Amino acid sequence: MIDSSMIKGIIVPVVTPMHDDGSINTEELKRQTERLIQAGVHGVFAFGTNGEGYILSSEEKRIALKAVIEAAGGRVPVYAGTGCISTKETVEQSLMAEEMGADVLSIITPSFAAASQNELIAHYRKVASAVHLPIVLYNIPARTGNKLTPDTVAHLAEVENIVGAKDSSGDFANILSYISASHRVNPDFRILSGNDRLIIWTLIAGGCGGIAGCANVYPKTIASIYSLFLEGRIDEAIAANESIGSFRECFRYGNPNTIVKKAVELLGYGVGPCRAPFNGLSDEAVEAIRKVLEENRRKGME
Repeated sequence: MIDSSMIKGIIVPVVTPMHDDGSINTEELKRQTERLIQAGVHGVFAFGTNGEGYILSSEEKRIALKAVIEAAGGRVPVYAGTGCISTKETVEQSLMAEEMGADVLSIITPSFAAASQNELIAHYRKVASAVHLPIVLYNIPARTGNKLTPDTVAHLAEVENIVGAKDSSGDFANILSYISASHRVNPDFRILSGNDRLIIWTLIAGGCGGIAGCANVYPKTIASIYSLFLEGRIDEAIAANESIGSFRECFRYGNPNTIVKKAVELLGYGVGPCRAPFNGLSDEAVEAIRKVLEENRRKGME
C-alpha cells in the first residue's frame, strides 16, 4: 500500500551548486539541503527545474541525489525529478532513484514532441508499473509543450502509486480542476502548486502544499505559509505568501531558475551560476536582485 501522507507542505527544488569547472559541488549541495531543513521545509527535491535537472547527465543526477539523501538523513522526504523525454529513459532514471533511496518521484511530462493525452497516460502507466515509489505528476506546459488535462490526471489517479500532481502552469483554474477531477476518483490524491504565488490558495482549495523554487531564497518565510495554514492563521499565511512578490518581480529580468540561483549566491552561498547557456544576467538584473534581497532582509524575511 502506497502512503501518500508524506506529500505535503513546502518542498524545495534545491539548486544544484557547481564548481567553476561546471562539476557538481556536492559539499555545498549538502550544506544547502541542511540549510533548508533547518529552516523548516517539509521536503527536498533533487534536480527539479530549479535544480537544473534538464541539463544534468544521468551520472550527475546520481551524484546529486546521493548528496541530498545523505544530507537529509531521513528527516524529510527526498523527491527525485526523473522525467525524461522517452519512456525508456524515464523508467531507467526512476529505477535509479528508487535504488538509491529516494522517497518520491516527480515526473515531468515528456517534452519537445507533441504528445496526445493517450500517449501521456500510456507513458505514466508504464513508468508506474516499473517502480514501487509514489509518483507525483508534473505539469509545466510552458516549458515542455505538453499539458496534462484534468481528465488525464483523474485517469492516472486510479493508478495505485500515482498519488499526486504538481501544476506549474500558473493557472489557478487548472489547479482547481485538478483537485475536483482527481478527488472524484481518489479523495487522497495530492495536488501541489508549482507556482509559488498560488501556494496558500491551493491549500485553501484543498491542495496539500507547494513545490517552491523561491524557497531556496526564503525557506523559512515560505515554509511558514504551510504551518500558519495548519494553525488556522489564514491572514498571516496569505501575507507570508504575498511577501515573496517583490522577489518574483525580478523574474522579468530572465530565466526564473537563473534568478533564483543568483539570489542564493548573493546571499553568500557558493552555489555558482546556472550551467551555460542559461546563465546570463545583465548588471541591471543583478542589481535589482541585490536591492530586493536587501529590502526583504530589513523586513526580516529569510
